[in-house]
Amino acid sequence: MKIIDAELLAKLSKQAENNERLRKNYNLHSALSDNVQRLLNALEPGTQLPIHRHLHTDETYIVLSGSLNVQLYNDKKVLTQTVLLNPLKGKFGISVPAGKWHTVDVLEKGTVIFEVKQGPYTPLDESDIMHL
Repeated sequence: MKIIDAELLAKLSKQAENNERLRKNYNLHSALSDNVQRLLNALEPGTQLPIHRHLHTDETYIVLSGSLNVQLYNDKKVLTQTVLLNPLKGKFGISVPAGKWHTVDVLEKGTVIFEVKQGPYTPLDESDIMHL
């Protein structure tokens, strides 16, 4: 059993702040081969997440603390929508459909999201990363 509480979120945020990538994952699933990948992802402003897509799975984010913008792109590399997620403003999460190009821009220190996508885990292929 894993308890998700303020202490855990603070610990993960501190680890993210001290990580050169400015983020830290905390897996809730047992193995990368699991059919469902569930994790906490602590993200700090300035973290670089490439514009990417997951061809075979939706990806859901629920913001537990902090805030971020989710940016959605079309196949022509045009930003089509920005969605602000901030639980204090009543915007808790988003489900990004399979194949949709997206990234996040972290707006606050201490931002932590709960993330879910279908497994098993597969690293992004170069064809699933958009370069502007």
